[in-house]
Amino acid sequence: MPTAEKTNAMRVLDRAKVRYQVHNYSSERHSAEEVAALVGVPPEVVFKTLVVILPAGKPLLAIIPGNHELDLKKVASLFGQKKAHMASLSEAEALTGLQVGGISALALMNKGFRVAIHTSATQHEQVLVSAGVRGTNLALEPADLIRVINAQVADLTVI
Repeated sequence: MPTAEKTNAMRVLDRAKVRYQVHNYSSERHSAEEVAALVGVPPEVVFKTLVVILPAGKPLLAIIPGNHELDLKKVASLFGQKKAHMASLSEAEALTGLQVGGISALALMNKGFRVAIHTSATQHEQVLVSAGVRGTNLALEPADLIRVINAQVADLTVI
């Protein structure tokens, strides 16, 4: 069920004095494409957060448009590695403490995750990202998101 309460992600944005809009929808909807249709925005502005595991070091978060596919070689290269792999659903949930469909870099600020976001985020007035729970997304300016989560901006998707 969508949350009516403040999430940790919202608290992070409030402390940083970042303006955002809350979008609630059925928590049974997980894909970015479904969220885009429910909220009434193009799918390329709904960003999903993926957990990526490198051979060395802590897992990282890759934030990409919901209608794109992650390029693991690009992610590995960005972080000085030769290869990387996606965390399984159960690994992602265990590593983040959040449910898949609700994983949010904003909710994981103090957990030590490195974060990368796809370059296309900077081309939009607003992007939507998870609020840290299924059924709730936050719309905010990409520059604010990048600054608050200290994300590296890079091309992370398959061409």
